[in-house]
Amino acid sequence: MCAEDYIADRLVDLCEKRGLTKYRLAQLTGMSQTAIGSIISKESIPTIPTLEKLCSAFGITLAQFFSNEESHPNLTETQREILMIWDSLEVEERKVFMTMIRGLKK
Repeated sequence: MCAEDYIADRLVDLCEKRGLTKYRLAQLTGMSQTAIGSIISKESIPTIPTLEKLCSAFGITLAQFFSNEESHPNLTETQREILMIWDSLEVEERKVFMTMIRGLKK
């Protein structure tokens, strides 16, 4: 698989998993929908700074973007679900989530 294919497929996959539209991804990255569409349609290859913006919007590192999707093989189904929910949260929602979890721990 070439870089254009991998990057486009990975963006589509991450958007689907996090319930993000191109419009929302554009808002989160400060990029235009056209630029994101060009990457997804394999018309352009993003620069490293552009990939970093995209990764930031997804809440992942550049290394995670290019890593095997199955980076937590020993997690239970419930733990995977929690991570999936976490990935879909906005920054402020993550803060609330962590406050709730820490409150349960006490």
